[in-house]
Amino acid sequence: MEKTNDNLIAFLKNQVTVEKEIVDSLEKALVGMKNVAVKGVLKGVSLDSVKHAELYTSAVTLLTETPTALAQSDLDQHSALIQKHIDIEAALIKVLKQKIPEIKNEKVVFLLKAILEDEIRHHAMLKMVLETVVKRETITEDDWWSMLWEGSPFHGAPGE
Repeated sequence: MEKTNDNLIAFLKNQVTVEKEIVDSLEKALVGMKNVAVKGVLKGVSLDSVKHAELYTSAVTLLTETPTALAQSDLDQHSALIQKHIDIEAALIKVLKQKIPEIKNEKVVFLLKAILEDEIRHHAMLKMVLETVVKRETITEDDWWSMLWEGSPFHGAPGE
């Protein structure tokens, strides 16, 4: 099992390197590029590669380090931030779905559909992060009290 984990970690680290090479290559190619549509798409791919490198790095961290539980105050702050962006994404998805059918320029439709697909993925990812990562790594005040008194024979009451 450990060999499989080592192979996975090596793969993930290699992918970080590959994604950074993609970013470097695209950033050099973008210098002086005149076609705004091509430049915009390639810049988007470059930014996605930056994101991919971060996600691969996060995966390595999840496999190699013990996660630190979030305190309730951290949960509240993270949850509010993530929920705000879930709401923003939902509003943008709604607007794009209304606007795209009205647009006649096929190139603009292509670009806006690409944005819409990204927004839909972002929305789903943020919801998943809120549910699976933030909430599962949270220690609430009730959790602390439960852990504190769980092993106590009298659960905080005077002993007999």
